[in-house]
Amino acid sequence: MEPDQSALEVVVVPRTRDLGDNFEVRRALPTTQKRMVGPFVFLDQMGPHAFIAGRGLDVRPHPHIGLATITYLYDGEIEHRDSVGSIQTIQAGAVNWMTAGSGIVHSERTGAALRAKGSSLYGLQCWVALPKKYEEIDPAFQHTAADQLPIIEGDGATAKIIAGSFFGKKSPVATLSDLFYVDVQLQADARLDVPAEYPEQAMYVIEGQLDLGRDGIFNAGQLLVLKANTAVTLRGVGPGVTKLMLLGGEPMDGSRYLMWNFVSSSLDRLEQAKEDWKERRFADVPGETEFIPMPDIPGKPVGYP
Repeated sequence: MEPDQSALEVVVVPRTRDLGDNFEVRRALPTTQKRMVGPFVFLDQMGPHAFIAGRGLDVRPHPHIGLATITYLYDGEIEHRDSVGSIQTIQAGAVNWMTAGSGIVHSERTGAALRAKGSSLYGLQCWVALPKKYEEIDPAFQHTAADQLPIIEGDGATAKIIAGSFFGKKSPVATLSDLFYVDVQLQADARLDVPAEYPEQAMYVIEGQLDLGRDGIFNAGQLLVLKANTAVTLRGVGPGVTKLMLLGGEPMDGSRYLMWNFVSSSLDRLEQAKEDWKERRFADVPGETEFIPMPDIPGKPVGYP
């Protein structure tokens, strides 16, 4: 990169939405500024939030097709249940990877023990669009414990490879496309060189401030999308720790459309999924009796890119 050039394609500052009881979510993807980065088509920050005793997260059963979800927590825990029979509590530092493929239904809730005494919750959830040849793969679920994820550390910088491969390390999480998802923490003044390993790369600042040299200093809650095939040097800005998530990968194999919780390369397939959910043709989640009705969505699905 020339000294006078910016490394950034766009900076996304997501709006904060209150889902009730002051539980806040920031949606960094998709936005009008940027629809996707590599295969990542959705990025939500949950919290940080403290639930009082008797309250908790209650995301009722809802469907997905054509994507994989990644749940990663910095604090708290979530009980996951799905229509392939999975029951898994995810805690901070571990990974829940759910492949929707041809169709899956799942719920996400605060467990009974935590709900009774009060709890905290803080994390990220992403959706990854599946390659066309895998859009209708059988649904599946994979949990990977925190101690199974490779870590690179030194000189005040730590990088945990959550999914895909980066910095010469590969996560054991089984993905269906070339991508990376990396939890980075930088002490004050610590530096980390991020190579141009993939054509599409971005970083979401979780906590603290991040120094990108000539591009300036960026606060938490911003998605920084790099120009294609661009390397950068990251520096933590004190006094506390700077936390961020690196994400991206290879460009998708064609356009994708998004409607509610569905992603597909086919508009007809989205309409079919919509009708299937309305008619309750999706498999049920064992032990669940509630569900989220199909909302009335005006207009056509959003196309990516």
